[in-house]
Amino acid sequence: MTAFKSGDPTTLNRLYGRSSGHKLRQGQQELIDRLLPEISVPAEGEISSQTLFGDDRPLHFEIGFGSGEHLAYRADLLPDHGFVGCEPFLNGVATALGHVRDGPLRNVRLHMNDALEVLRRVPDGSLLMLYLLHPDPWPKARHAKRRMVNDGPVDLFAAKLKPGGELRIATDHPIYLEWTLSVMQRHTDAFEWLAEKPSDFLDPPSGWIETRYGAKSRREGRRPYYLRYRRL
Repeated sequence: MTAFKSGDPTTLNRLYGRSSGHKLRQGQQELIDRLLPEISVPAEGEISSQTLFGDDRPLHFEIGFGSGEHLAYRADLLPDHGFVGCEPFLNGVATALGHVRDGPLRNVRLHMNDALEVLRRVPDGSLLMLYLLHPDPWPKARHAKRRMVNDGPVDLFAAKLKPGGELRIATDHPIYLEWTLSVMQRHTDAFEWLAEKPSDFLDPPSGWIETRYGAKSRREGRRPYYLRYRRL
């Protein structure tokens, strides 16, 4: 059975979960048809600030950007930095494209598919920031290999972040929190957890915007946790 296949997201070589939801509105479909091709990550070749933006600006990478609220906020906050966002969900990409258009944000590139395929093409030691915000927790034990926080992906994160770069992980699921802390504890040779007191992981970090998902989580009584790790 596929559910019991060994490995993790770097070895399973497939995406789980839905890729589209409700039918797009006409304006959203036009964004997919016209704007997305203009700012899409190239299908082949190296993914660097030079190839994407033509200069050596600091590079950020977000895995699973949802509706793109955080990605757009950070890109607007840091216009001289470059941002790469990957999201397989069509409706989320359409919404993110609206943020890019309205900005207008010229420092964003998007990929509507598997983030790890793109991340592998980023030169080692290139990323300043890597964001993994509210990933699917896959709470059942037999699905643990589907979690993005696993040894294979974390090794990849470490390779792509520059020394002093930062990995930010957010979750409101206690199982995923416990799992993440356990996995990251096995990677203390590569990452330092930037938490000295409870508020360091209970309060959002600087430059944070509460997304619609985050607001919904709080309304429903779930506490978000914010984990920051510095690449050694």
